[in-house]
Amino acid sequence: MSIQNRNHVKTIIEGALCIALAAVLTKLNLFSMPQGGSIDLELLPLILFAYRHGIKSGVGVGALYGIIRIITGAHVYNPVQAFLDYPLAFACVGAAGFMYRIPGLIIAGLSQLACHVISGAVFFAEYAPAGESPFVYSLIYNAPIVIVKYAVSGIAAILLCKALETALPSTKRK
Repeated sequence: MSIQNRNHVKTIIEGALCIALAAVLTKLNLFSMPQGGSIDLELLPLILFAYRHGIKSGVGVGALYGIIRIITGAHVYNPVQAFLDYPLAFACVGAAGFMYRIPGLIIAGLSQLACHVISGAVFFAEYAPAGESPFVYSLIYNAPIVIVKYAVSGIAAILLCKALETALPSTKRK
């Protein structure tokens, strides 16, 4: 097996492990919202993967994780809502691999937030108070969840990357 193929296989295995770890971490909720959404560390392995392997691989692993979430019992009310809230939203986590550290996290977080806001405004508009824009309501509902998840997972990812780079110089971003 060539070195390039061996590295490709290692990347696939690492992606699968990150998906599995994210699936476990989503079950360890720190806080849950009444109408869906929770604070947990599920983004941590996905962010680490995107940092290590870049946007293309990060988006793919994120999208696969979103599909796994649907298969394992995510809240699905409509096929378009499912696509927006799961494969597309988690593919956005891979955008963290576009730019390293904080800029990548901001791009990923804003992209994922946009998916959730659109989904919330279109498919859950009935929860918006009378006279309030469903988009504003969805933004107010989803922004704190996304911001806290990215802050907690992003800080943990940056600290883990620094520790790995110090301990194992060969783990620096490709």
